[in-house]
Amino acid sequence: MKLLLIEDNQDLATNLVQFFEHHGFVVDYANNGQLGLQLAEEHYFDIIILDLMLPKLDGIEVCNRLRENAQRHIPIIMLTARDSLQDKLLGFSSGADDYLTKPFELKELRARCLAICQRISPNTQLSIQQLTLSPSKKTVTFNNIEVKLSSMAFKILHILMQAYPNMVSRRDLTEQLWPDEPTQSDALRSHIYQLRKAFDQHCKEDIIKTYHGVGFGLHLIKPELNNNVD
Repeated sequence: MKLLLIEDNQDLATNLVQFFEHHGFVVDYANNGQLGLQLAEEHYFDIIILDLMLPKLDGIEVCNRLRENAQRHIPIIMLTARDSLQDKLLGFSSGADDYLTKPFELKELRARCLAICQRISPNTQLSIQQLTLSPSKKTVTFNNIEVKLSSMAFKILHILMQAYPNMVSRRDLTEQLWPDEPTQSDALRSHIYQLRKAFDQHCKEDIIKTYHGVGFGLHLIKPELNNNVD
């Protein structure tokens, strides 16, 4: 599971990073709201732990911007030393999924992260223009025609659709596909090739865009509308 921690208290951040990495999370860290927002918009994360009081952009503003701009719902847990009802309501109104008051037990924070991620169903059908993916049925259609994919190609497409219109870095993609194994650069290249090949007969354009030396993203062209009147 990939976690983004946005927290300006260095001691607390160090404890959180060590704790979550010990429990198998992949953690990225930002010490201010501006950097945290940038990371959240450019990379894929399963959940964000967001402090309320941050330099450059506070937690409320970061949360608001993510909810306005993100193409998918990223679960957010907000941390704060403020425990008034008004502050909690402000956090929820900005789009936070949960709210935890400092000080707190690390085990409780981890439990809340897991609970929220379980509530955000991974089986939600994704549709982007003429491309549709159903995680529960394990099916993909393009222009209402089913596209047969291998299990790994399906996983890659699912990740790219969740991140769309942003790209996914090679590192992020590799960590999600092989979380417990070393980098599989040759294997990733092979699976991307198979994914492209599966769509060759269904569309003229390559729907997988390579950002050379960086990562991959989806390249979807809106279908032309027929404006002719019979």
